[in-house]
Amino acid sequence: MPLYEYECLRCARRTERIESFSGPHLKKCPHCGGKVERLLAAPAIQFKGGGWYVTDYAHKSGPSSDKSERPGQKEAAETAGAKDSKLAAKKKTVLER
Repeated sequence: MPLYEYECLRCARRTERIESFSGPHLKKCPHCGGKVERLLAAPAIQFKGGGWYVTDYAHKSGPSSDKSERPGQKEAAETAGAKDSKLAAKKKTVLER
């Protein structure tokens, strides 16, 4: 059931009520008895998840559709490879002495 917001035309106080779509709507202000007007309000929508479309649907084609590799994994592997080659060079230098 939706939440409706009303504003009194006499005292300008706002009132919220939960009413059915087809049920009877508020006609009089509960505070002063004046005529009320139903206000338009933004609906309460919650977007959950990682994102829209780009991240929610799989890409069927293209070079970036490799699912075995997560973002950042390639850079981490390259960094680890660079560290391994530096260590190997240091070991070789030590052994040559």
